[in-house]
Amino acid sequence: MGVDLRQVVAGILTITMFIMLGQMLHRDYYDSLQEKAQGDAHDIEFEGSRVSVKDSLVGAVEGSKGPWMDDDNEAVSSKGYVTFSLTNGPEYHISQITDAVMVAKHLGATLVLPDIRGSKPGDERSFEDIYYADKLIKSLKNVVKVVKQLPEEVSLRNIAIVKVPTRVTEDYIKEHIKPIFKSKGNIRVATYFPSVNLRKSSQDGETDPVACLAMFGSLELQPEVNAVVESMIEKLRTHSRKSGGRFIAVDLRIDILERKNCHSTGVAGSKTCYNAQEIALFLRKLGFSGDTTIYLTQPRWDSSLNILKDIFPKTFTKEAIMPASKRSKYLESENSEYENVIDFYISSRSDVFVPAISGLFYANTVGKRIALGKPQVLVPAEISETSGLATDFISPYISKKNHLAYSCFC
Repeated sequence: MGVDLRQVVAGILTITMFIMLGQMLHRDYYDSLQEKAQGDAHDIEFEGSRVSVKDSLVGAVEGSKGPWMDDDNEAVSSKGYVTFSLTNGPEYHISQITDAVMVAKHLGATLVLPDIRGSKPGDERSFEDIYYADKLIKSLKNVVKVVKQLPEEVSLRNIAIVKVPTRVTEDYIKEHIKPIFKSKGNIRVATYFPSVNLRKSSQDGETDPVACLAMFGSLELQPEVNAVVESMIEKLRTHSRKSGGRFIAVDLRIDILERKNCHSTGVAGSKTCYNAQEIALFLRKLGFSGDTTIYLTQPRWDSSLNILKDIFPKTFTKEAIMPASKRSKYLESENSEYENVIDFYISSRSDVFVPAISGLFYANTVGKRIALGKPQVLVPAEISETSGLATDFISPYISKKNHLAYSCFC
């Protein structure tokens, strides 16, 4: 069989592009976190409290001070309970569970595992359908007691519903929530989002180590769902053999683009969202070759994506790379919670992430990538010249290190 020199050159160019992108970031930061993401135990200092991270679980370091007790002791809780639900997809789940853990911890209450509710009426799942309950309970055992179900003797009618702003603080809990908890004994937390921005600022003060633990050390996919994600990532890497197994994940969903007003952000050449043609031109001008493998979060293939596939033939949506035996369960509807979770975790694990849409998915994916040591996030923009440098389009969350995650990982 003859060798197509054009394919060889394309493969070399793509590998070179990925290597340059990795080298353009601070090597000490990237290499150290990348090593830590492989499962080796390491320590992190959370504002003076040292904790250990191993296999995505966070626990106390022997002799450390702070909110964590000895590994042999479990958190002490009152007779009251904090309940809540996970809604609107995994990008919201991270914030919702963080706020619920914060509330339960600072009230001395017992946390009840949430259910998971989709966007459609009646679309409800148990926590264990998607996430690994035992790992969550284990990771939080020295901070807050967690139970899988609310005891039967607790009446739902006696639970007060409390709205909580995301990134809730201990001071807010003491002032606004504790009086209600003392009066009612049990509460249901409903997180609302005044902003989807996860930038840290000088006004934020110190990040509560409990929030760091909940945000980055509690949620993990249950084994079956995780196996599906792993098989899809392996399929993408198989398609990327000429690129060293590297691939790009692009958060591009047609339904959101149709509803969203893609207006200018005020920065030259920058908008709040981009269509398939604009993403294709952006990647090509940055130097990615036509042999580059791309994963799209779009639920099913749409004709408007053809322009992207014309330039990058190895562009896939999930139905093309998911094992056939799993499609009936995990692709049952275009708005399935399973699909949203799969998109989030593949986007977090890709070699490069490109958010075609601004919002909380972008913000929390960047946070997850920072925790995993994968800072290669390129924010699209219109490139007026024939080519551009990837260094000019690194996410400000990364280049300015102003993401909330940097308060937890130093």
